[in-house]
Amino acid sequence: MQATPSSSSPPDLPPARSDASPRGTPPSGSLDPVDPAGSPWGWVPSLYFAQALPYVVVMTLSVILYKNLGVSNTDIALYTSWLYLPWVIKPLWAPLVELLGTKRLWVAVMQFAVGASLAMVALTLPMDRFFQLSLAVLWLMAFASASHDIAADGFYLLALKEHQQAAFVGVRSTFYRLANIGGQGGLVWLAGELHDRGASWVTAWQAVMAVLAGLFLLMAMYHAWRLPRPDLDRPAEASERHWRSFFTIFVDFFRKPAIAVFIGYLLFYRFPEAQLLKLATPFLLDPVSAGGLGLTNKEVGLAYGTVGLGALTLGGLLGGWIISRVGLKKALWPLALAMHVPNVVFLAMAWSHPGSLAVICGALAIEQFGYGLGFTAYLMVMILVAEGPHKTAHYAICTGFMALGMMLPGMWSGWLQDQLGYVNFFGWVLIATLPSLIMTALIQVPDGFGRKTPAA
Repeated sequence: MQATPSSSSPPDLPPARSDASPRGTPPSGSLDPVDPAGSPWGWVPSLYFAQALPYVVVMTLSVILYKNLGVSNTDIALYTSWLYLPWVIKPLWAPLVELLGTKRLWVAVMQFAVGASLAMVALTLPMDRFFQLSLAVLWLMAFASASHDIAADGFYLLALKEHQQAAFVGVRSTFYRLANIGGQGGLVWLAGELHDRGASWVTAWQAVMAVLAGLFLLMAMYHAWRLPRPDLDRPAEASERHWRSFFTIFVDFFRKPAIAVFIGYLLFYRFPEAQLLKLATPFLLDPVSAGGLGLTNKEVGLAYGTVGLGALTLGGLLGGWIISRVGLKKALWPLALAMHVPNVVFLAMAWSHPGSLAVICGALAIEQFGYGLGFTAYLMVMILVAEGPHKTAHYAICTGFMALGMMLPGMWSGWLQDQLGYVNFFGWVLIATLPSLIMTALIQVPDGFGRKTPAA
């Protein structure tokens, strides 16, 4: 994240650049990189909702889709985890986004590409080799989405000051997760409703993908019109567009002080969640005889899309507010514990098999509220690591490590659950919290980082 030179600048990282760009300064008299015509509330929520939608489709919605179409838990976890790969390797082309064109242009073009890909997914579902073909299209969409993430995150870093970044980190996290909840909630409910009305699962999911494609294309047009035009968002000078600049960006990242510890944190903070995420919805959908809760698609949709939505919203907004008030250093441990401890509700549900939808909704609300709180701390750590003259590319490298930390544990989670059963699997998820807590203890956060100052 961009920071102005102050006491909140990290002493153990390269000093944050001022509002002046390394490729030039804003026009005389303009020290604020934000276009005053573009209020953050007019684009931050919708930008991160749009950023999350394709990620939700390939990583979460596809799990339920394939479950409905009869694919095994082991195959679902293994093959959908491979779809993380574009996010893992996106740092390899992140410097191209840094060097070619504006972040604003990249955002608009990639959003249109993702919308077209969603329409293509719908066309593959009736085919004989739907699993292989839909995975191939989702793979292509994942590359477009990963490119969009690079540009969107870079745009956020350039368009907002540090105290705004901290204040809005909860907003972006919340709307990112709202898209997750909308996918797991509203869209899953819609598929279940269409199926209950007589449509096959193929037809139901085709309709859902068509709705998503239309919605995403509308948002692409909105952002092409609504995103502000900050002075710092400009293409690189022609003299900077060469391979030496490309590799220098990578070298500079790995030269950051204490970078090995930060990389460990990025890889392991979400270690338990990476395994839980792949099996959460199969657990809710599997019959009680298989260790699940036996919910219908519509019940899963309502549980995530109503109660979970409200709890997630409160958690994400509260987490961002806490960091902006007390700083990341003081908030780090409370937010980390808030993220991991609520996972115990899945073990409790697997043990007791509550038959009440209200009880299940309450348990999911606790988990979602904790996640909303805890993930804001993770986002701010990535912002801290990305400080320096190559914010866009360095933040993309951070998200690549985050994706790798989600991809590898997710690949074995389906097989592990098949071997252990749901009760023992969720017990293992709680044990898997230990590496996350160890890495949280090892990272060093400067005093006051992320806290809003009276002068800001």
